Amino acid sequence: MAAITAAMVGELRAKTDAPMMECKKALTEAEGDMARAEEILRVKLGGKASKAASRITAEGVVAAYIAGNVGALVEINSETDFVAKNDDFLAMANLAAKLVAENNPADVAALAALPHDGKTFDDVRTALIGKIGENMTVRRFQRFETTAKLASYLHGARIGVMVEFEGDDQVGKDVAMHIAAMKPVSLSAEQVPAELIEKERSVAQLKAQEDADKAVAEGKQPQSAEIVAKRIDGSVQKYLKEVSLLNQAFVKNDKQSIEQMLKASNASVKAFTMYVVGEGIEKKVDDFAAEVAAQMAANKQ
Repeated sequence: MAAITAAMVGELRAKTDAPMMECKKALTEAEGDMARAEEILRVKLGGKASKAASRITAEGVVAAYIAGNVGALVEINSETDFVAKNDDFLAMANLAAKLVAENNPADVAALAALPHDGKTFDDVRTALIGKIGENMTVRRFQRFETTAKLASYLHGARIGVMVEFEGDDQVGKDVAMHIAAMKPVSLSAEQVPAELIEKERSVAQLKAQEDADKAVAEGKQPQSAEIVAKRIDGSVQKYLKEVSLLNQAFVKNDKQSIEQMLKASNASVKAFTMYVVGEGIEKKVDDFAAEVAAQMAANKQ
């Protein structure tokens, strides 16, 4: 049997980016045959990826890429915040944003199939899962291509914003930072999704009914239907102003709305996208001791 040297292990690690001990095991199994060892590792890494695929990914990062008038915002998730800070994971997220901007994939599956250095992007993702042993998923992306300008802002790596705008570069940067801070759901009040408006109306109706029931219980006259209707409508209108970008008070000058600031700067915002890592994903909470025991058991497989 061929002797497995440190140089051989190092060469295989450089080719596959797999853990050192996995490389040594693969070379031993392949009796020193580098090509066969590489194939063995690919099979093993793929197996790890399959085992990890069922685990919830509620952590992760948002990455942004802009080149001229083309840009992309991408959210890639991991199981833990620790992995979200890993340099290889961050590099993969940045690669995804670049590939989206340059290739305009139709969806996440199309992104996975895009080529990179003789592999597909999904090969890169799967190999990193095998190396780290934690599930990683591409959740969503938004691509921009415009005749206007693009600006992005990342708050850490957990909140990402991209803005399509006209005007001075500083305006785009300021608006992107404002969006990250105030989290509007739409550009204008007219664009707020109907389901969110209906939810707010329902909350206002329930509050009005509670107040009416309280008044009756105290022997007082409840508000008339006309006043209640005006009150509910007022609550909805207040909500629309709070969640639509153009109506929000500008974070750097609360005496101005965003719309007023843009007008004073001879600028305009055409569109924006904001991603918050893990937003809407139900995060699994495990007993810590049980989680450690489960990981130790998995590592023995």
